[in-house]
Formats: sequence, C-alpha cells, structure tokens
Amino acid sequence: MKGIYGACIANNITEIVGVMSGDCSNTEVLVEVLELEGIKVYPFLYPHSHKLEDVKIEINKFMELFNVNLVQVEKIRQKLNRVRKLSKKIDEMTYIDNKVSGFENHLYQIILSDLNGDIDKCEIELMEKINEIQKRKAKKEKLRLAYIGVPPMTDDIYDFVRKFDSHFVYNEVQREFAFPRGIEAKNIYEQYWNYTYPYNSKFRIQELKNQIEERKIDAVIHYTQAFCYRAVQDILIKKNLDIPVLNIEGDKINKLDARTKLRLEAFLDMLGDRKNS
Repeated sequence: MKGIYGACIANNITEIVGVMSGDCSNTEVLVEVLELEGIKVYPFLYPHSHKLEDVKIEINKFMELFNVNLVQVEKIRQKLNRVRKLSKKIDEMTYIDNKVSGFENHLYQIILSDLNGDIDKCEIELMEKINEIQKRKAKKEKLRLAYIGVPPMTDDIYDFVRKFDSHFVYNEVQREFAFPRGIEAKNIYEQYWNYTYPYNSKFRIQELKNQIEERKIDAVIHYTQAFCYRAVQDILIKKNLDIPVLNIEGDKINKLDARTKLRLEAFLDMLGDRKNS
C-alpha cells in the first residue's frame, strides 16, 4: 500500500483505477487517501458471487465510466489476445518443452498485467524471446514444482530451488494475470468470469487441480504475505490438494531469509528422497 501511494505521488499520477472488491482488502482505504491528494479514482468491483450476469453488470458500469461500448472494448481485447497467445506459448515451452526457467515463466506472464505500458513493444519483446528460447536445449530437473499465491517479493526463490534439482513449471497468479483462458472467451464478460484471482477458493482450487495434473507437478510452494488475508486460504489448499504443500511467508525483505531457505531445502530433500524410493 505504501509503495502504491508513494509511486502515485512521486510520478504525479492524476487518475487511477481502484479495485474495491476482489483484490487487496486495504484498497478502499488507500483510495480514500489518494482522493485526498486530488487523484481521480475510477472504482471497479469484482462481484462477491461468481455469476456471469453479475460480472457483466460490474463491467458495464466500468465501461460507462469511460464512455465506451462493447464493440470498442472487444476491438482492444482482440489486439491484446495476440500478445496473450505469445505469453501462453512461453508458458507451454516451460512445462512441455522444458526450455524456460521458472523466473522467465514468472516474468513473461506477469508482464501481461500492464504490457510494460506499450502493447506493440511488448508484443515484439515476447516474439523475440520465443525465438531465443526455441534455440535452447531442453533441461529437465527431477522435481516439478508449482508456485501459487501472489507474485513473490523474494524473486531469488526461482534460482534457489534449482540448486536442489527442482524447477517451477507453474506460476499460478502470474498465469491468471496473463488470461490464457481469456483468449478463447466469447467476450470480455466471459474472460473476467473465467478468472480465479478475485473469486472463491472452490473455483481457484479446481483450476489448481487441473494444472497439477496437466503439468505433472510433484509439490506446491504456497507463498503468502504476512499482512495479507489470503494467507488463511493455506488451510483450504492443504485440505484440498493431494500433493505436498509448503507455505512460506514474505514480509519486509526482498530476498529469502535463512529460515525460509532451510525450510525449502528440507522440503525439497524430502521430496527428492521420496521420488527416488
């Protein structure tokens, strides 16, 4: 929250979109503070229900704020889908071709959250990356891991697990931000309905199960932030997934601390021994 506030002030941001429901529970207060600073806020709410008709109502309200219609929105959505297909290709080259690192998988999906501020340049960057990846030799680690939860502030986790012959072949929320299923959606309403991040855990867990099976995942690392209510979902995840799950927590530092490294090492050693037996 402090980072978003500071970035808005430092960069003279005059207008923002505030996601008031379905994301961080602190957003509503942050929006009030930003409005005090004279920043114009466009509110958007994901509905509490996971019903297509309710998603449609909220998106229509949002379109009205910007005085645009569905035809205009769909034209831009189709342009964005070209870029999403490239990101999806990199994801497939991670878990099918074994040519992409866990960090690259993270990076080239989360990039779809803002397309680096330039759709055309982002498209070119992804195309060039795919061409470079295609020339690589496959590298297959023993353990195939899923990273679930919000994108990490401790990005060294990707290199750290490789020391133990392990590899992240799935980044859950980063993939959701890239909307891979949205490519096939009939319209913007269906795209934002078929999106696990803002809705209930049941919908999210079913998608996790689908990806665990498709990607042949051995274990899950569940990352949560110390101050985030989503940490409570770890209980539901462990009860509903039938593979090992390790919960690690981030707080203030942007690198893995010694305790977390020890826990990861012990977890991965245990998994390696089990796979060898």
